[in-house]
Amino acid sequence: MSKVAESTAKKLDRAFNPRSVAVVGDKQALGYMWLRSLIPFKGKVYSVQIDPNELPGIAELGVENYLTLMDIPGPVDYVIASVPRAVAPRIVEDCIQKKVGGVCFFTSGFAETNTEEGIRLQRVITDLAAKAGLNLIGPNCVGLYNPKIGLRHTEAQGYGEEGSVGFIAQSGTHATLFSLVGQHEGIKISKSVSYGNAVVLDSTDFLEYLGADEETRIIGMYIEGVRDGRRFFRSLREVASRKPVLIWKGGETEEGARATASHTGVLAESGIVWQAAIKQCGAIKVDNLDEMVDTVKALLYVKPTMGTRVGLIAMSGGQSVVVTDTFAKAGLKVPLLTQSSYQKLGTFFNIIGGSYRNPFDISSTFLMADDGVSNLVSMLDVMDQDPNIDCVVLELFPVIRPLSQSPETADPILDLVSDFNERSEKPFMLIVTAAYSDALASETRDKLVKRGIPSFSNFERAAKTLRKLADYYQFRHEQSWN
Repeated sequence: MSKVAESTAKKLDRAFNPRSVAVVGDKQALGYMWLRSLIPFKGKVYSVQIDPNELPGIAELGVENYLTLMDIPGPVDYVIASVPRAVAPRIVEDCIQKKVGGVCFFTSGFAETNTEEGIRLQRVITDLAAKAGLNLIGPNCVGLYNPKIGLRHTEAQGYGEEGSVGFIAQSGTHATLFSLVGQHEGIKISKSVSYGNAVVLDSTDFLEYLGADEETRIIGMYIEGVRDGRRFFRSLREVASRKPVLIWKGGETEEGARATASHTGVLAESGIVWQAAIKQCGAIKVDNLDEMVDTVKALLYVKPTMGTRVGLIAMSGGQSVVVTDTFAKAGLKVPLLTQSSYQKLGTFFNIIGGSYRNPFDISSTFLMADDGVSNLVSMLDVMDQDPNIDCVVLELFPVIRPLSQSPETADPILDLVSDFNERSEKPFMLIVTAAYSDALASETRDKLVKRGIPSFSNFERAAKTLRKLADYYQFRHEQSWN
């Protein structure tokens, strides 16, 4: 990291871990969203608001209000500005004079509007901040999230827990959604940032910061464009050599590139170029939020694998056919087991109403047998010991007996699955299909999250994730020998 980058990272650390936060311009029309989001913040919170009509609402929240940033006694580490765009230059000047650690502009209406005034104002705040070395985040973004200290940008976000996943997004919506969806998938955030138009700080600055952050083990990124491609990919290669980095690139098509210009005012590069560069740097390419969540979840909870030979256990004959096609189309193999494994299976597997190869249809062996739970565990153990299998995948169908009967019936099954996951030497994945009961499937997945087991809502998502995992670990293995 260069001396300039080290200086930026040091100041960013003050903004990401503030002891004091000032919110400029929060108001009733927004539901005082910023001040309410900061209720659990462990440091000091100030309000800056000149409209007398807003002061009673701010007072009800127990927040001290000042007329300017300069009136606040003591240092301010992080500023959230939600003001009309015409006021933005004044706020930047005050932040410079106050020597804040960083300022996020929620304010939009700048170059992304492609208007003369918007472009002019963006140039003004950019020049002011760049000349003074001010860490300006945005504009047109929701800024920083550090759940450990209660620094949030929406009340729905969790707080108080430490996490290991960093997220960097040009879009505020994607940054927020990743944190919210992740909460239900066992993904705990270390730090995240939405950086919008990126007039001063760009994705590379945040990548370098989280790359050096000891709390962050995995980094996800949503990017529409970068200012300095050479610097970005140089940093990406360096960070990805130490920790997994996932890239979700927006604006890969002609139509998408046009949309990015009106969203954050950046020019999007060729999707083909990005795809090749991401692969060369050793990062993981994902195409949407679901793939981002699934792959991060797998990196957190699934044992590393370079193998692509999968042992599949399905709950019906029709499902076993479909799941085989799906995994094969993803470039994974569904091989036969060894003769020794089939001999072991023959001691308990019911071939009437079931399938005895790979994949395994265990409807009669598990669902319709008195000792079905014991049979399931035995099947998993056979898969785990078979040298032809690299990864074990089990489908659970929550609406069928015995999972749907009662918690007393279902929980022991999930406990046995959890026990297998802990003792297994191989990667283990679960597919929990909803059928006609989304609520029951969701409840089952929540229980699995608490047991530290990743589950996937359909075959396609599981297969894609497993292939990405195998490709990633294979690349890392090859690089370690070069």
